[in-house]
Amino acid sequence: RNLHQAARIIRDEHGGEFPRDIDAVQRLPGVGRSTAAAILAQALGERHAILDGNARRVLARYEAIAGWPGRSAVASALWNAAERHTPAARVADYTQAIMDLGATVCTRSKPRCVSCPVAEGCIAHREGKETAYPGRKPAKDKPLRATTMVLAVAGGAVYLERRPEAGIWGGLWSLPETGGLEPDAWCAARLRARVRAMHCWPVLRHGFSHYDLDISPVVVEFDHAVAAVADTGDALWYRLDDAPPGGIAAPVQRLLDGLRNRLDGTDG
Repeated sequence: RNLHQAARIIRDEHGGEFPRDIDAVQRLPGVGRSTAAAILAQALGERHAILDGNARRVLARYEAIAGWPGRSAVASALWNAAERHTPAARVADYTQAIMDLGATVCTRSKPRCVSCPVAEGCIAHREGKETAYPGRKPAKDKPLRATTMVLAVAGGAVYLERRPEAGIWGGLWSLPETGGLEPDAWCAARLRARVRAMHCWPVLRHGFSHYDLDISPVVVEFDHAVAAVADTGDALWYRLDDAPPGGIAAPVQRLLDGLRNRLDGTDG
């Protein structure tokens, strides 16, 4: 969705030409400061400092910048370091190199310092404290939420709904949630069909950045395809052997894979 909207903005506001001004690039949907800098540096050779996760780790160790990068003071120190180390020439090569260095050599848990071309100047390596940088995010208990998802099965197909654009998994296909109703009551209200059999699966916990979600899956079986709800743009009966109708939320895909295995007789 961000790519599509960005393309519209480039067409309508920039005459179809990708903007060269970094502020204009950052105003494109889904493009932050580091991504904008990387685009301009690598595509156009302009001098802009990047600070993706790999570059951040390299610079934090090289200059022994302590603290969690999510704190504004630490982030500011890292951006200052990124600006100082970005060369005036061959910026595209440098940008790719520092990302690759962090991805392949200066890795998070087991950095290969013996292979690092800048190990001699690295303060963290000199002090033997490579894995102390960058600092970790302070531990914080996340709230726990819960929902019930229905795997409505009829005629070899499972019922899916497209989620609203706003909110988690926006625009993705998902199993419907009961919204607090009992699964059989939800089926009667939404699918207007009588349940033949119902099975509860173990709770599946999915972690988001700010909370954890406990999903209680309930498999509901019908004797035949439910004609009361026809396929629409935002709802359909999906046959598990067919190609996915579009993007599917990760935990929902896990549940669909489990359902496929059970229907195939390969799991319990």
